[in-house]
Formats: sequence, structure tokens, C-alpha cells
Amino acid sequence: MLTEELLKDALQYGKAFTKLGMTAQYIPQLRDVNKYYLGVCTMDLDGNVLEAGDTRIPFTIQSISKLVSLILAIRDCGADHLFHEKVGVEPTGDPFNSIVKLETKTRPFNPFINAGAITVASCIKGKDADEKFERFLEFTRKLCNNEEISLNQAVYESERETGDRNRALAYYLKASGILEGDVEECLDFYFRMCSVNVTAHDIAYMSLVLANHGVDPLDQEELIEPQYAKAIRALMLTCGMYDGSGEFAMTVGFPAKSGVGGGIAVPLVDRMGIGVFGPALDEKGNSAGGIKILEYLSNKMGISLF
Repeated sequence: MLTEELLKDALQYGKAFTKLGMTAQYIPQLRDVNKYYLGVCTMDLDGNVLEAGDTRIPFTIQSISKLVSLILAIRDCGADHLFHEKVGVEPTGDPFNSIVKLETKTRPFNPFINAGAITVASCIKGKDADEKFERFLEFTRKLCNNEEISLNQAVYESERETGDRNRALAYYLKASGILEGDVEECLDFYFRMCSVNVTAHDIAYMSLVLANHGVDPLDQEELIEPQYAKAIRALMLTCGMYDGSGEFAMTVGFPAKSGVGGGIAVPLVDRMGIGVFGPALDEKGNSAGGIKILEYLSNKMGISLF
């Protein structure tokens, strides 16, 4: 059983590992974040909320946004088209921003690497980047149960100015016939969706919706069709922690999606949602302290799927 004391113990355990990590150095606005921030929030289906540490400090959602955009793309173009024509569902074993596999297999391996997420973003309907982003922002607010969620303008501009590797991926995808529409419009939307401010509390609620088969536990509105919530949880388990997903599955043992802003979203099906924030990253780009918090909870509570 999860208690406030256990959560605080997990936080203290995680803090010992933050000094080993570094903030995302390649994005100027993320590089200067205090790497010693660390927080964890849990929400269960009975409405119980537990928090420890820096759970209300805003950070940019980064790759956790790929959960939101994937849901929208499935709605807009259908799962069959998306997963048979645009992106695969297999782990890569390569860094999240790698271009290597595109040279041998045009279709990105999965929707959580950058090439896959940019492709997914191009499948979302909207006349331009503004309309796409408004749809994305509205849906993110619903999934997090927070109408105050907004764009971090400084991070967006920083990402846009330094995102040449993502541009290379996008133009390669366009040349290969995978990416739809205008490349720069797609990238502008992609940079914006990664630059939305959230908290660990917000991410915990989003995770709870996924854990509850896509249903908002407050008003029972179906935000994600159950079969797609299941598919997304499966992808989180196999691909959600970049090229550290296999090790995470072995040591922690449940679905998770990380972002280089330091967030980790964890849906424990029929049980709870967990949101973690810790901007000190390991060599894979995952929160160093955040992983250790989850490892501690998994071991103490016996909640690994395996």
C-alpha cells in the first residue's frame, strides 16, 4: 500500500542520484534549470492524491507531449493508416534523435522517437500550425484536468532556433514521402507542443486517465478509446524510455513515458497515475532521480508487471 511516508522515502532515495545527471544541454532554456529539483505525485482511482517534493514546479512537457499528439493523430487519420503507413511500433535501440534507421527503413520505428513524433504531428488535422496547436493545447488541458496549462514561449523559441537535427529528420521524412504537408509548419507545431508547461501533478492526472482505460475519473468522460489507451500503454512499456526502455522494464517493470524536461508519466492500469519531475538526466535522456523513485516504489510495493 502506498503511503505518504513511503513516497517521501522514495523521494529521498531518488535525490541521491540527481547529482549524477545533467540537464538537457542542447536546449539553452533547459540547460539552466536547477538540476536538483525532484518531485513525485500519485493519484489513484478513489481520488487520493499524494505528493512529495517539487510537484508544482512548471517544466516543459517535451516528449511526454507525444502521448497527446498520438491520440489526436489516431482520431484524425485512424490507427490502421497511422501504424501501417506512417510509423511502426517497435523499439529502435538507438537514441531518440537518431537518423540512422531512416536510411535503411523509411518509416520511423515508433511514434516516440523524434522522427516518429514529427511524422505523427504531420498527421494531425488543422489548416496551419496555430490551429493544430490550439487543438493540442485544449486536449492536453483536458487530459491533465488543468485549464491553466500554456506555452512556454522562451523554450519554444529556443527549440525553434536550435532544432536543426529535427529539421534534418523532417526533410528526410518529406523526401521519403512519409511526412505530410509543409515541413516548416509541421516543425513549428512540433516545437510548440514540446514547449508546453506542465507539473508533476498534471502528468499524474494524464497518467491516471491512461490507467483508467482512457476515461476521465472525475466526470467519466471517455477521452481516449479503451483499445487505444491499451495500445499506448504497450508502446510506453516497450519504447517510452528511449533506448533505456528495456533496462527500465527489467528494473522497474511498468509503462512510462519520459521527456528531456525531466518529466515521467506512469499509468498503472486500474490502480493509479504517477507523475515525476527531475530535470537531471541520465545518458539516455531520462530523469536520473525520477527513475530511481519509480524503482524504489516498484520494489517496495511489488508492482512490477513481471
